Amino acid sequence: MGLLDILLGRTKPVAPDLDQLFALPSAAVTLQAATSFTPTGHGAVCFATVEGSAFEQTHREVQALLDADADRTGPPVELERDAYGYSWLVSRRGPDELPLLVNDLHAVNSSMEVNGFGPQLLCSLAGFQDDSGRRLALVYLYKRGTFYPFAPLPGAGQRRDNALELQVKAALADDLRIEQDLGRWFPVWGAPGM
Repeated sequence: MGLLDILLGRTKPVAPDLDQLFALPSAAVTLQAATSFTPTGHGAVCFATVEGSAFEQTHREVQALLDADADRTGPPVELERDAYGYSWLVSRRGPDELPLLVNDLHAVNSSMEVNGFGPQLLCSLAGFQDDSGRRLALVYLYKRGTFYPFAPLPGAGQRRDNALELQVKAALADDLRIEQDLGRWFPVWGAPGM
């Protein structure tokens, strides 16, 4: 960063650090102790929709890479589109397989990045729930290298459990790099993988 950048208040963008995803399994232990939320085994990578043969080739590579796991039942990742026009590569594992899910999310992100689709990557998430069925996602912001909790309230309408999100933020402050700008905690309504 140069002197002109400092004077004009420009900051250098944070480089994505996909290895931050590997902190999720230990954070899940803290999360369960603090809030009783446990992993669902579902997660997803969100990106701006991409069309064309280059993306199809990348999708096939990701499928082949993750298909090598002999313990998996069902497809390695499924491509889904949400109501807002974003694409999601969704992985489903058992609730006790969070480390394997994290490997899947890391592999998908890495493959997209290596094949030139890094600018389209938006976020990754891992799903959690408690005994009463409340849902929670820990969302990794690709371009910020940080996490934030997203807790939709059950029922009709799009409402969030802000108190739970702040509780999770405080509980995981030592385990994950938490996004401090609450304005960047965007909702992921209807996200596959939650």
